[in-house]
Amino acid sequence: MPQDWSSRVERKLSAILAADVAGYSRLMHDDEETIHANLTALLADNIAPAIAEHRGRIVKNTGDGFLAEFPSAVEAVRAAMQFQTRIKELTIGDAEDRRIAFRVGVNIGDVIVEAHDIFGDGVNIAARLESIAEPGGICISSSAYDQVRGKVRVEFADLGEQNLKNIVRPVRAYAVVRDGLGPAAKGGSTAPSRLSAPRLSMVVLPFANIGGNPEQDYFVDGVTESLTTDLSRISGAFVIGRHTAFTYKGKAVDLRRIGLELNVRYVLEGSVQRSGKRLRVNAQLIDAETGNHLWAERFDKPVADLFDMQDEIVSRLANTLDAQLIAAEARRAERSLHPNSMDLYFQGRAWLNKGLVPEYMTQARHFFERALTLDPGNIDALVGLADVDQVVGGGYMTDNRAPHLAAAEAALINALSLAPNHALAHLTLGKVQIFTNRAAQGIAEFEQALALDRNLAHAHGLIGQAKIFLGRGADTEAHVQEALRLSPRDIQAFKWMLYVGIAKLQLNADAEAVRWLRGSIEANRNYPFAHFGLAAALALLGALDDAQAAAQAGLALDPSFNVRRFRASASTDNPTYLAKRERVYQGMRLAGVPDG
Repeated sequence: MPQDWSSRVERKLSAILAADVAGYSRLMHDDEETIHANLTALLADNIAPAIAEHRGRIVKNTGDGFLAEFPSAVEAVRAAMQFQTRIKELTIGDAEDRRIAFRVGVNIGDVIVEAHDIFGDGVNIAARLESIAEPGGICISSSAYDQVRGKVRVEFADLGEQNLKNIVRPVRAYAVVRDGLGPAAKGGSTAPSRLSAPRLSMVVLPFANIGGNPEQDYFVDGVTESLTTDLSRISGAFVIGRHTAFTYKGKAVDLRRIGLELNVRYVLEGSVQRSGKRLRVNAQLIDAETGNHLWAERFDKPVADLFDMQDEIVSRLANTLDAQLIAAEARRAERSLHPNSMDLYFQGRAWLNKGLVPEYMTQARHFFERALTLDPGNIDALVGLADVDQVVGGGYMTDNRAPHLAAAEAALINALSLAPNHALAHLTLGKVQIFTNRAAQGIAEFEQALALDRNLAHAHGLIGQAKIFLGRGADTEAHVQEALRLSPRDIQAFKWMLYVGIAKLQLNADAEAVRWLRGSIEANRNYPFAHFGLAAALALLGALDDAQAAAQAGLALDPSFNVRRFRASASTDNPTYLAKRERVYQGMRLAGVPDG
């Protein structure tokens, strides 16, 4: 008999989010009009926009809560994290017995769909998970956890199998770790009372206004707010919102206690002092678990345009902190007996940051590959592995560079299909493109990376390198100077100075080339090509003994390097660039670099 399609039940697979207000009846009993107005405002101004931003829809309101569905578990958890963080910031100053806090449950299930409702076990499980979440917390099922693991930058506490009311089979549950305390597990087991803070989690405390000049407050607060915004752009970072951070303004605080209260690993604090026409900014990074100082920096600047100075200070701090936080996380990971995918990623990135020599690249590849074995969806590790292939293929470490650059490009296209706004993926793709005769496309990728993260000083330096490949090496120094202005002590600064040195060498400005190349080596002695470039410049100036010493230093780092490999690895067919490159070959041969 033909099926009556008009009566067929519509079903689909959805991510279901159930939420309600903890202690709603008590709150309404105490002051129902105020609570109703506040709850309505939170739903309209914060919750609904977060759900819409992550492609979800509110299916129905339930008086003290709501039910929503999403096309993916990742979007559901990201939406929940967004509105839970915002609600906490808005209500942190309220008395505890009057504070509105939502509990959230997330599940994936095959549900029955009607015009204004959804039904089924998938919905019921989400609602029961919500009931075991702590106020302000998020609890998800194992089916949701399998989809979001490695794709959202928070940690989860495994609550084990949970016997949920009216659900026949036990459900394995996970709690999002955000506030220092995990939900008390129902059914006999209890979550740890103190759970590990998420990686790269921090709070920027309001900088102190030394001297107390009230006219300076706007600048001091501006530094704090801009740092909070800019540090949140660091890949994988979780930065406490400024509304929460400013509740500590002007208070004597115990930094370890703040770490516990906010469940963060790091605290950034600082001060601003104006004296006459000069301004001094001090900043320090503290490990919130131990109270140890990890890093400190001081800026002394003449007072000119305060807002331009604020941007420069914030950019310098953000660039420096990115490297410092990776190093700190790598040290933590080394102590872990059972490292997970992100632990391994940070160790790989730390090796990549040490220097671009074959041994370090081998170590970095090892950690990134292990990270991807544990979690194939770890996009940061995927980009890291592509960066290793880009370095090997573009850094004169192999005679067969094409497979490395092709592998890097394939990995980056995959990463960007999953995370289109991953700034480092755009940056690394641009590097691959300039090494494969597509310098103009590479510049476009660097500009896209800067649009996503204005503090990526390395993008400015790389634009300078791309200009060399376009035969416009005279433009390189200006781009590198901008990179150095934003991040003068950057771990990538040695590369930027190398770019200028090579550009000067190709422009017959050999003495200037020597100055820039020596600066590159002083910044990082572990990059072989800087030594080879210096050897060529010194030889062309007639300083053959010094040139030979520089060549030997390069060969000690990379014994396989030779002029033939360097010539064969020209990254462009631009005739101006190729003609200017000839004298670099000549200088290397004079310095004793093997011809190959």
